[in-house]
Amino acid sequence: MNDVLSKTAAGRVLIAGAPEGVDALVLAQRALAGTVLHVARDDARMAELAELAAFFAPGLDILTFPAWDCLPYDRVSPNREISARRIDALTQLAAAPKGAPRLVITTVNAILQRVPACDAFAGRVLEAKAGARLDQAELVAYLNANGYTRTDIVDEPGEFAVRGGILDLFPPGAEEPLRLDFFGDEIEAIRRFDPLTQRSGEHAHAIALKPVTEVLLDPAAVERFRTGYRELFGAVTRDDPLYEAISAGRLYAGMEHWLPLFHPRLETLFDYLPGAAVTLDDQADAARLARVDWTGSI
Repeated sequence: MNDVLSKTAAGRVLIAGAPEGVDALVLAQRALAGTVLHVARDDARMAELAELAAFFAPGLDILTFPAWDCLPYDRVSPNREISARRIDALTQLAAAPKGAPRLVITTVNAILQRVPACDAFAGRVLEAKAGARLDQAELVAYLNANGYTRTDIVDEPGEFAVRGGILDLFPPGAEEPLRLDFFGDEIEAIRRFDPLTQRSGEHAHAIALKPVTEVLLDPAAVERFRTGYRELFGAVTRDDPLYEAISAGRLYAGMEHWLPLFHPRLETLFDYLPGAAVTLDDQADAARLARVDWTGSI
C-alpha cells in the first residue's frame, strides 16, 4: 500500500493506482476508528461504496446522504424517497455522539448544497409506542406540519392516510409503511404492512417519526417565509400560488428551492460532522467545478 500513498502540495494524502474496491476497504477501516465523511463523485459511486464498505465492515454504521434529483429553482420538489433519506441521515447525525465510528457517504452535488442547521430538527422527532396515549388529531397536525402528504392509500415515503381509528403512514428510515390502530387516544397496536397488498404484517413495539422535508411549515417558519418573500419581491398579489399556499400552511410543489426563507440560517453537512476525516473520490474536484459552473449559468 505504501507505493500508492503520497502527500500532495495541499497536505492531503493521495491514494492512486489502487485496485477497485481498495478505496472502500480503506474507508471502512478508517471509519472504525472515528467518523469519516466521504464525498463521492455521483450517486452510482455513493451506492457502490456503501455496499462494499458494508461488506468489509458489517457492523459499521454507514449513512448515505444523496442530493436532490431536481434542478435548482425547478417547479417540482425533490423525490420524496430522496428527501426521506436525507432527513433520516440529518436527524441521526444531529443526535449522534460526535466522532463515533461511522462512515457517511455523500456526493459532490449534495455537499455543495446547504441544509437546515443542526438544531432545526430539535423536538421534531415524535416517538410513539404501542399501549401509549397519543391524540390522533395531534398526530395528524404533526404530520401536516412536517411535510407528510395525506392520501387515500399509503405506498410511498412521506404519505399518511386516516380511516376512522386506523392511521397509516410511511416515515423516513422505515423499510415498510406502518399502521397504527387507535382506541380513543390510545395506540392499541403498531403493525407493518405491505404497500402493494395493504395487508398488515408483524407488530412493531415503537416508532420514531421524523419530518419528510427540509421545509418546516410551523407558524414561525411560515411567517419567516412571508417576511423574506416580501422583502425580495415587494408587495404580493393574490395570483401568487406559492405565497398563498405557504401562507395557508399547505405544501406546494417546488417550495424546497426557497429553503433559506424558511430557516433563520442554513449550514453544510460539514457542520453536522465536526472533526470528521474528509475523503474525496477520484474526479471529485472536476465534478465540483462542473457543478459550480453549471449552477452559476442558471
